[in-house]
Amino acid sequence: MKIILKPIVFLCIALLTLDSCKSTSVISTPIEAIDNIPLKVSELTEDELKVWGHLDLAKDTIPGMSLDKAYNDIIKNKKGETTIVAVIDTGIDIDHEDLNEVIWTNQGEIPNNGKDDDQNGYVDDIHGWNFLGDAYEEQLEYVRLLASGDTANPRYKEAQAEYEQEYQKNLNLKTQFEQIYQVIKNADEEISKHLGKKIYTKEEVDAIVPKTQAMSQSVYMVQQTFAFGVESVTEALEAIKSDLNELNKTLNYNLNKDFNGRTTGDDVNNIADTNYGNNNVKPTGEGETHGTHVAGIIAAQRDNNIGAKGVANNVKIMSLRVVSNGDEYDKDVALAIRYAADNGAKVVNMSFGKYYSPHSEWVRDAIVYAAKKDVLLVTGAGNESLDLDIKSNFPNDQINNGPEISDNYLSVGALNPKYGAEMVADYSNYGKINVDVFAPGSNIYSTFPNNNYESISGTSMACPGVAGVAALIRSQYPHLTASQVKHIIMSSGLTLTTKVIVGGNSNEVKPLNELSKSGKIVNAYNALIMASKQ
Repeated sequence: MKIILKPIVFLCIALLTLDSCKSTSVISTPIEAIDNIPLKVSELTEDELKVWGHLDLAKDTIPGMSLDKAYNDIIKNKKGETTIVAVIDTGIDIDHEDLNEVIWTNQGEIPNNGKDDDQNGYVDDIHGWNFLGDAYEEQLEYVRLLASGDTANPRYKEAQAEYEQEYQKNLNLKTQFEQIYQVIKNADEEISKHLGKKIYTKEEVDAIVPKTQAMSQSVYMVQQTFAFGVESVTEALEAIKSDLNELNKTLNYNLNKDFNGRTTGDDVNNIADTNYGNNNVKPTGEGETHGTHVAGIIAAQRDNNIGAKGVANNVKIMSLRVVSNGDEYDKDVALAIRYAADNGAKVVNMSFGKYYSPHSEWVRDAIVYAAKKDVLLVTGAGNESLDLDIKSNFPNDQINNGPEISDNYLSVGALNPKYGAEMVADYSNYGKINVDVFAPGSNIYSTFPNNNYESISGTSMACPGVAGVAALIRSQYPHLTASQVKHIIMSSGLTLTTKVIVGGNSNEVKPLNELSKSGKIVNAYNALIMASKQ
């Protein structure tokens, strides 16, 4: 699943350009009034932005999930039953100050005795399982296909064409970023020398009266850099270096046909070969942050007065390390789903996806297996601005837009913190058949490793918001099945006919209710009311 580009990427590109010259009666806001809500004119405050996904559309004119309203009016002090949520993702910082009290512990296992005490096939799986071993960098799936040399594969030519386009695009970006980095660095050095200081303000630059063409160009370039909201040119240079590092990883690992990141020694084409991985579910390096952020959206402690607040108040997070800095393996995904279902999870969060899947049948079989175990699976729709009714992504719960293989699967698109035409995130995938609901996904504040917190964007962030709502329902109303919870979430949302920009293309505008199967945005308050009546 594509990572959402940081604003500095657009700064670089812009500077390059400049330099070159079911409906229900329990809806909290009447449907007939919902689309008459006035647009919020003022910008969200920093505090509002950190919790916007929990706010209420009618009260706050922000398309949140009415979670605060649900806690204040419905849940109050009711804890409910503890619900296990499996997070299939990168490693999770299980020692984080906002997560350490909500991490699942396998009571059937004696820690670190080197034995499979509960006989579940995994030795010392105290908090989950790491299917990746020590690896993190990986190829993309279509690059693996090319590396296999299987020219008889019906998607080989498609993969070859995509590879050539993506490799060249990333190589060009790297060259451009290197150029703009050097241009800004040179300008920064000249301004610093002129002012006699390394750190300077925009106002000090604006006050410079250039006496040479070179100084004029340096002033112009630094002014343009400041115009993108950075506090210093040093900050911009560091951000560009970070993005260059990511581009190098893409070229050296994701798109490198000669690279093999698998270190576990198993046969990825044999689903029966399960004796691999280890019990270390933590991140392996500084850049592995995704799983920790996702876990925090679901379950960061709500009552400790620090950091973030998760959606669900009584859950335990089971960590299943499957997602690399590349594409996940179908085998790992299938086995992780089965692990979650066998070890007590009632909700599984899957904030990942890809467009090639050589063993998609293994994952579909696991989805059906989870359905038999009454487990609800929630996944992000993807971040490529695509109509998934036209372009298939994986995992999914159908084949070629056919009938669903089970009734325990939700696909989630992403919303921005702004009611109106720009409400749907420009990166979010959509689809009347293959996306079920939309939920807050942009600028979501949550946990990062080492007791840090950050706001990031993606359907990867919308997905755990919905998984958290599902866990909240299953905690408060444990008699409800996975299928019932799925349909409650889909049916109880707010139906908005607001016309929105689709895929970031201002020339393509559709009513929001045409972009998903339910046509709704998730609403925790309504969902809990509906659940109470089942």
